[in-house]
Amino acid sequence: MSQAQQIIRLHADDNVIVAGETIAVGNCIENGLTCREEIPAGHKVATAEIPNGAPVRKYSQIIGFASVDIRPGEHVHTHNCSVREFDRDYAVGEDLRDSNLLPESERATFKAFVRPNGQVATRNYIGVISTVNCSATVCRRIAAEFTESALQGFPNVDGVVPFVHNTGCAMAGSGEGFDTLMRTLHGYLRHPNLAGVLLVGLGCEVFQIRSVLEQAGLRPGALLQQMNIQDVGGTRKTVEEGVERIRTMLPLVNQAARQSVPASHLSVALQCGGSDAYSGITANPALGAAADLVVRHGGTVILAETSEIYGAEHLLTRRAVSVEVAAKLIERIHWWEDYTRRNGGEMNNNPSPGNKAGGLTTILEKSLGAVAKGGTTNLVDVYRYAEPVHAKGFVFMDSPGYDPCSITGQVASGANLVCFTTGAGSAFGCKPSPCIKLASNSRMFQVMEEDMDINCGVMLDSGVPLLEMGEQIFQSILEVASGTRTKSEVLGVGDSEFIPWNIGAVM
Repeated sequence: MSQAQQIIRLHADDNVIVAGETIAVGNCIENGLTCREEIPAGHKVATAEIPNGAPVRKYSQIIGFASVDIRPGEHVHTHNCSVREFDRDYAVGEDLRDSNLLPESERATFKAFVRPNGQVATRNYIGVISTVNCSATVCRRIAAEFTESALQGFPNVDGVVPFVHNTGCAMAGSGEGFDTLMRTLHGYLRHPNLAGVLLVGLGCEVFQIRSVLEQAGLRPGALLQQMNIQDVGGTRKTVEEGVERIRTMLPLVNQAARQSVPASHLSVALQCGGSDAYSGITANPALGAAADLVVRHGGTVILAETSEIYGAEHLLTRRAVSVEVAAKLIERIHWWEDYTRRNGGEMNNNPSPGNKAGGLTTILEKSLGAVAKGGTTNLVDVYRYAEPVHAKGFVFMDSPGYDPCSITGQVASGANLVCFTTGAGSAFGCKPSPCIKLASNSRMFQVMEEDMDINCGVMLDSGVPLLEMGEQIFQSILEVASGTRTKSEVLGVGDSEFIPWNIGAVM
């Protein structure tokens, strides 16, 4: 970046550059080139003639095609740049590299709760989970009884959280939608951050508690209890019964104590939301550098949001450890193309209006910035939504780009911590897994400092190097995994962000 003019050039081959701050008409921007119009901060300006139909390049990649002739010095955005089909070279495995795994003796550690089955938790919650929307209110009322003051006698319990959703009935009893919801509930039932679970149903729904437990291979016990409203005798009685059952769990859950474990037990969800043009320049690459460190220390990082890697998937297939892994990712891309087509949409419906206001023009541009969160290590596997992640290293999980829905799937897959980058500013929080929020620019960080944990905008403001920023994020991951509360936890955000992916017909 030119400090004098606040111009960001990302690659020598690019025919656009990014405004670090608003550039007035007539200002010189590069090599004697002047702006023909005002360029908002974060937006792109052409540095060369781009004829109608020619590629627009950023990150040395195609982010769109000129829809009219674009002159040097002109603003490049939705009015003159659009998406069209073009061939991408998947080049499977071409960019494979050594992940430089550290010897176990040199790996970082953090303080965690170790469950009897060997799972490692970063938090110690009790969950009240609904099988159907009809039991959602009961779940919320049960959890609401356990305020901070009510839990004062249980210092090792992080809270009692309701996980409720809008489905569970009026759906087919088999098929993709049913299987997706089942995987999601199973993931939460087994999640290490939930030391105890109370499962609450209505009684007549498609999603029967008995089937949920049987398919998961789980049996009720002291820390896994279940009940149906119709069996107990109505709303009031079920709330009262549920409160008593949670009270019996509290002393057991409170017995947990943190102990030192290696960083290989980290499973980190990588997410972005409310992105702007700086997200792909600061916060996302910095999180990618931290993700590389998690992998080097033997842990797992989970990239998701298939609709937001669209157009950049070739950068992931080049890192795939096998043709089979690459094929899994490409199959998901084709599924999404068909899915959006069936529903009368298109992949370029994304970015959102907020993304566009922040300077992101096309899904290709957004995706190229988003994949940077995945760092540079090899892609070792690809998973369906909420499918348990068993691999160590960098993996991808299929999901929508809707942040709460995507993260719900990542947590169900086993993520015990979330890192979330944002440019416009997101108020997201996640229970039961703590969420670290990374701001892409200093202006937003200062405005929303109560919500943001780390300011990656200093990479532009003060020239903080990428690897140094990545190390800072990695150290924050270790601290938060050890119990340090994030800004969203301090604010109490995270009770309403359980959003399973609702696929299929509602009947």
